[in-house]
Amino acid sequence: MSEIMSNLTHHFLIAMPSMADPNFSRTLTYIAEHNDQGALGIIVNRPIDMTLATLFERVELPLDAAGFADQPVYFGGPVQTDRGFVLHRPAGEWHSTLNVNDEAGLTSSRDILQAIGSTGQPADVLVTLGYAGWTAGQLEQEIADNAWLTVRADLSIVFDLPPEERLAAAMQKLGIDFTNLSETAGHA
Repeated sequence: MSEIMSNLTHHFLIAMPSMADPNFSRTLTYIAEHNDQGALGIIVNRPIDMTLATLFERVELPLDAAGFADQPVYFGGPVQTDRGFVLHRPAGEWHSTLNVNDEAGLTSSRDILQAIGSTGQPADVLVTLGYAGWTAGQLEQEIADNAWLTVRADLSIVFDLPPEERLAAAMQKLGIDFTNLSETAGHA
């Protein structure tokens, strides 16, 4: 299964109810990059007990822009949980940005936090600690094993809905109610 089934960049991964890994149980993950080397994404529906105000204080940056202080920081995944990642719209120009597409980027450099703190831009941001990563072929195998459903991402789900509504909204894009999914995987 070394060949990519399809490119899942700018897609959501919806954890199936049978997901055994507690890091991913009931999660919605945004895939920022998927290629023959593997995949990288961030979980977008698991806020942690930290606000942006607290994070900015810890990294010793001022947060003068209105509207950000009470936003939660998210658990982005189990890899590099001591490092911050910012999913943002628009993509913009930052020191260390993975441009997902013309609409969005994933940035891990301090300059984006400085801009948010001083100018409030970019306005649409989701800040995580950590990310989710898969080696070459690993995500494809997990999908084949019925661990995930996939659907093209809609960033309004991430930026316009509260975290507790995001998983269900992504499921609705597939026409599925999460409560109707079985915890038992099957193969046709």
